[in-house]
Amino acid sequence: MSKRIALVTGGTGGIGSAICQELAKQGYQVVAGYNNGGKHEKAQAWQAEMREKGLDIGIAYGDVTKYDSCERCIKEIEEVYGASVSILVNNAGITRDGQFKKMSWEQWNEVLRANLDSMFNMTRLVINPMIEQGWGRVVNISSINAQKGQFGQTNYSAAKAGIHGFTKALAQEVARKGVTVNTVSPGYVLTPMVEKIAPEILEKIQGDIPVGRLGTPEEIGFAVAYLCNDMAGYVTGSNIAINGGQHMF
Repeated sequence: MSKRIALVTGGTGGIGSAICQELAKQGYQVVAGYNNGGKHEKAQAWQAEMREKGLDIGIAYGDVTKYDSCERCIKEIEEVYGASVSILVNNAGITRDGQFKKMSWEQWNEVLRANLDSMFNMTRLVINPMIEQGWGRVVNISSINAQKGQFGQTNYSAAKAGIHGFTKALAQEVARKGVTVNTVSPGYVLTPMVEKIAPEILEKIQGDIPVGRLGTPEEIGFAVAYLCNDMAGYVTGSNIAINGGQHMF
């Protein structure tokens, strides 16, 4: 039996990279979706780095905010690997923070398109093949801020909250077809981007987290890999909150 193909959007970023690596270690044929502003060499360098770790991970360009670009991305994957995508991790996203009273339409629209419209664009292209083959996994990466809100992030919190509704509705539609749809909501995770935050601010953030530390990208990757496993077939329409106890409900 050929390996199941797992596509991780935003796969070359901090959390995306950890997800890709964990899925590859679990034996899936992983493809990291990327945009990087069209900087293909950056993704190629990342791929080379993965090869040095002994991981054969493919890369595929696609702008998740544009349906036609996603369509080309999926078609390329199918042509290269001769099979459809069985696992989709919707991880790509952006922030454009600012107080709502000063927020521009562009700030609002960019975040909604990248974080929420992307759910439709990518998932719509892979869901029918999953249904036809009687097996599939869709894992959507949301955020702690979708559940509790965050000052200066009305656009991001709204988009990430929408992912929960998307997940629950689609999960009901495809549950009897062997396809599960779930959400993972990370809290503060120590990615390369977060590492650049001033130490005094990081210290304050950690002080608000009951376990007393930030999460690791590998912890997110492990949770995603569990949801993709055959043994998680009874888990659908669910959310796994990974935030160190910062938000409990």
